[in-house]
Amino acid sequence: MKVEMSSFDVAAVAAELDSSLRGARIDNVYQVNRKILLLKLRGLEGIPPYLLIEAGRRVHTTSYEFEKPKNPPAFSMALRKYLRNGRVVGVRQYEFERILVIDIERGGDRYRLISELFGNGNIILVGGDGRIIQALTYRRMKDRNILRGEEFKYPPPSGRNPRRLERDELDDIRDFGEIAVVRALTRFLSIGGLYAEEILLRAGVEKDKPCGSLTGDELDEIFKSIKDVLNEISPDNMRPCIFIGDEGIWVDVAPTRLKIYERLRCESYESFNGALDEYYAESLIRDRVERVKEKGGEELARLKRRLKEQKKALEALKERAERNRRIGDIIYRHLNELTVLVQRIMEGKRSGRTWNEVTKTLMEERRKGLIPAVYVEAINPKNMTLKVNVEGEAFQLDLRRSVQESAARYYERAKKAGRKIVGAERAIKETLSRIKETKIELTKRVEEAVKPLRKRPKRMWYEKFRWFYSSDGFLVIGGKDASTNEVLIRRYMEPKDVVFHADIPGAPFVVVKSKGKPIPENTLREAAQLAASYSRAWREMLSTMNVYWVTPNQVSMHPPSGEYLPRGSFMIYGHRNYIRKVPVEVAIGVRREEDGWRVIGGPTTAIARRAEAYVRLVPGREPSGRLAKEIRLRLTKLLPDYADEIARIPLEEFQRFIPSGRGEIAESKLTGLE
Repeated sequence: MKVEMSSFDVAAVAAELDSSLRGARIDNVYQVNRKILLLKLRGLEGIPPYLLIEAGRRVHTTSYEFEKPKNPPAFSMALRKYLRNGRVVGVRQYEFERILVIDIERGGDRYRLISELFGNGNIILVGGDGRIIQALTYRRMKDRNILRGEEFKYPPPSGRNPRRLERDELDDIRDFGEIAVVRALTRFLSIGGLYAEEILLRAGVEKDKPCGSLTGDELDEIFKSIKDVLNEISPDNMRPCIFIGDEGIWVDVAPTRLKIYERLRCESYESFNGALDEYYAESLIRDRVERVKEKGGEELARLKRRLKEQKKALEALKERAERNRRIGDIIYRHLNELTVLVQRIMEGKRSGRTWNEVTKTLMEERRKGLIPAVYVEAINPKNMTLKVNVEGEAFQLDLRRSVQESAARYYERAKKAGRKIVGAERAIKETLSRIKETKIELTKRVEEAVKPLRKRPKRMWYEKFRWFYSSDGFLVIGGKDASTNEVLIRRYMEPKDVVFHADIPGAPFVVVKSKGKPIPENTLREAAQLAASYSRAWREMLSTMNVYWVTPNQVSMHPPSGEYLPRGSFMIYGHRNYIRKVPVEVAIGVRREEDGWRVIGGPTTAIARRAEAYVRLVPGREPSGRLAKEIRLRLTKLLPDYADEIARIPLEEFQRFIPSGRGEIAESKLTGLE
């Protein structure tokens, strides 16, 4: 599978992103790991809300979930400072290089977020004055420096820009002489080897042909092929696809059909960003599996080396035990002979002779048959030992001890080795058991690694608000802030809907979408509970709250003459229908859907009808971060068969349903809806 995007890929993705992201706001910046950055965007229609940038490799929108670090790295924090709430004003490719530039405006200032997708890669934030504000990696280089405060310079071009290439300029490629045209094209133009081969294949020119022998007609065809490929990666002509080889292996992804892959199966996509997203998600799984296998293989290899060493040590211990026991037996079989031998040696030494004289006399007496026929190899005066060879076994006797004591010492050594053998055999069993466990663990880890990445659930239009479906099936939506209050009332309130508001300043507006049907009492009470629970009553830790409802014709968007209405506020006229002592509480649960598990939240009676399990929250002081972890943990315990899937749901999915960012768990419950 390909590792990084080509210059043609960058050109195609830049064109798509410029069309789809222009005008979007940067909601937040996350750094997933050392190289991957996620820009959360808002104001997009019909495309995923996250832009993924991986330094040195890829840029595209993504519909997949990524675990965000608990403590944001310094780089992402710096980008947030300058880019959060900034507006994307354009996305472009620099020249025809593997460099993508996002132009951003914020508060009258302009910034460039530059993604370098070659080599080790980099992500650089440049200010309106052209100086570097922040970079993922700082370095000094021969032709430029990436240092904070220095003027940013693009790297030297890797070749001529094919978009601006004229036919007569292509004649210069002949100057490469005997160099193969495929190699020369990659140097002459800012393109990689794959597209150089594609262009030559379309032109009908042999890729190994020397540049100096190219004819005018061949250069005409090459020029035409270059322009044809460029035309095919324009937004109107793109036909993105993933090329699939034998056994379903994904080979490559491209913004257009490539002749070089004509024998491969092509899976088409609506957008090149979508194709890149799927391709790299598959690549990520493959990389993850390879890392798991490599790490597991290293652990298995280490254990097998240990096992080999343990078996070798065991054999040595068995041999040692057997030899010492055998020597002890030999000593007792030749006890008298060895005893006489030792006595003659010690008598000779006590008579005042030197060790050399004793040895000489010993050898002489042995020849004459005056001492037992035991082969004497050497005497070591320093250690007071005698080395003998009996029954083909060479061993030593301690001249300071009796022969029986020497035999006893050999037997003791055999016993000691025997005790070590028991420990060695136990260690081998443990290693064999560990190898078996490691193989099982590796199989499990590989099975876990091959699981597809979790896709971010598709958001419905109403998910930008507070929302839930009532126990009677009515959609209930509420504002999150002044801005969404305004949008809710102005754009989504219809004549036959019902509007709720808690009897406390700053509360959100809540609308029940009736679709022309009568609204049951249960739904009215549940909508009132949403209005109460997400009001200031939660922060003030009230247990109940009064809520009223009115019809849309009682809601005015215009203040009385001479008065001013803040953004998100409206005038209410006429009779108000009160629902008193509405409980201030919410339920957060999980619901299994076709695309995975979805987190839902709202009044307890409504969530209990739609979730497989839920927790009930009341006002409290536990911060949303810790509370979200506890909610997720409790839900995994309630649904143990799906614990792994639920544990992978990002904490932010739970956090967004926690009112005012704090609370405490009052109850956790399994509904039995599975």
